[in-house]
Amino acid sequence: MRDKVEAELNNIRPALQADGGDVELVNVTADGVVQVRLKGHCAGCPMAQMTIKGGIERRLKKAVPGVKSVEAVN
Repeated sequence: MRDKVEAELNNIRPALQADGGDVELVNVTADGVVQVRLKGHCAGCPMAQMTIKGGIERRLKKAVPGVKSVEAVN
């Protein structure tokens, strides 16, 4: 599942990079929780949680069967 998550994050990255940010895959747990770290401008953005839940999580759940949620880690 990790490879599929990383592949989908590669599709998401250009939109984040256009705003001066990025996303790093930290871990995918056995129960389907994807842990990511936002970087660049995204790391300190007040909309970061919305980006994770409304953007990244929504797309990962659609593209990768088994993804239950996405969480930010520091």
